[in-house]
Amino acid sequence: MNQARQEIHCDEVYRMGITGAGIGVAVLDTGAYLHEDFGNRVIAFKDFVNHRVEPYDDNGHGTHISAIIGGSGVSSGGSYRGVAPGCNLIAVKVLDNKGNGFASDVLAGLNWIREHKKEYNIRIVNISVGSLSRRDMTENSILVRGVNAAWDDGLVVVVAAGNHGPGRMTITTPGISRKVITVGCSDDYKEVDVMGNRMVDYSGRGPTLACVCKPDVVAPGSGIVSCSNQPSRYMSKSGTSMSTPLVSGAIALLLERYPQMTNKDVKLRLMERAVDLGRPRNQQGWGMLDAEELVL
Repeated sequence: MNQARQEIHCDEVYRMGITGAGIGVAVLDTGAYLHEDFGNRVIAFKDFVNHRVEPYDDNGHGTHISAIIGGSGVSSGGSYRGVAPGCNLIAVKVLDNKGNGFASDVLAGLNWIREHKKEYNIRIVNISVGSLSRRDMTENSILVRGVNAAWDDGLVVVVAAGNHGPGRMTITTPGISRKVITVGCSDDYKEVDVMGNRMVDYSGRGPTLACVCKPDVVAPGSGIVSCSNQPSRYMSKSGTSMSTPLVSGAIALLLERYPQMTNKDVKLRLMERAVDLGRPRNQQGWGMLDAEELVL
């Protein structure tokens, strides 16, 4: 994402030859259209909605997310390159053509990722999905237990804070998990279209019902240009769904450089190297992602 990439300062990282090569990033979403910007790097696909075998995306959200993480930008002459253009992508379809889904499918997707993490060198799980249902807002919910189990398995789980701010306790599930890295939007002061609604100050805010400070970190999410589910085409989307893959991509760069890092190491480094924006802790977490500072 040309705009987002400039804001998170990756150019020095790329000059060092770091692109996320070999790092597997699993994306739990609506699937992935095999856009030219992915080359042959969508190395696995699993469909828990329609049980199809070949990769597809009947909504476009998952393709957009995946390309923010790892699109090469080849169709745009490099203008809309993802953060980790050398990483491998594992597309797990758990949402339907309207972007809706069931917690049971998300849980099944997480279990499948855990079972195949060694096969595809999956190090990161990106979840730009969330629920604000009061029934799901406890740390006992199956979604929170699912992401916690993935974290305990050594995966870096990166989850959107949701778009239900600016009130308190508006972090969506499973972003309320105290283990995972929960990502808010750093530029939600801009009025944008989010899922067909004009919104401002929408990024989910903490604390959680268990009084855990959230989000953990923020990243740009307004007007992010990325691949669409059409040949050679791009589109602009906004929301914490777009902020989250910026962090996942930056972590892929980090893990290429330091492959022995654990998920706890990654979380600590994010905390230490985020840029304080001077906003309340339950709005900005530790601060804004600085990918160059994170990796170098």
